[in-house]
Amino acid sequence: MRRISIVFAGGVFGAFVNSLLAWYLGRKGIPQQFGVAIAPAWSAQYLYPRLVWGGLWGLVFLAPAWRSGFWVGVFARGVLFSLLPTLFQLLYVFPVLQGKAVLGLTLGKLTPVFVFFYNAVWGFCAALWTYGSKGDA
Repeated sequence: MRRISIVFAGGVFGAFVNSLLAWYLGRKGIPQQFGVAIAPAWSAQYLYPRLVWGGLWGLVFLAPAWRSGFWVGVFARGVLFSLLPTLFQLLYVFPVLQGKAVLGLTLGKLTPVFVFFYNAVWGFCAALWTYGSKGDA
């Protein structure tokens, strides 16, 4: 139960950092400079589902995987595990739930790059939280 709590909290922490980064970069116009229409407004409606889903996705850190040095292990596991929510977003959420085409390409050709980057930040932060909480990222 302790480990489940740690990885869920890690996922929530990662989602908070991910959400803050996506909001901040969108507010500064960075994605728009690359032709990507991702600029969320900071609100409870934006943040709440992302935190819940981030926590649920954090459960992937329960899966056994290699362990190596701090930076290699934590960073690599975070990025590896971030591929799952990335693929879910690009192959299900954008095309099926939001009608934004496969990979979200109606939002811009580089949308998959931004989604991967934001989710890699989620994964790294979730892994860092899990490691720091002795949940063995």
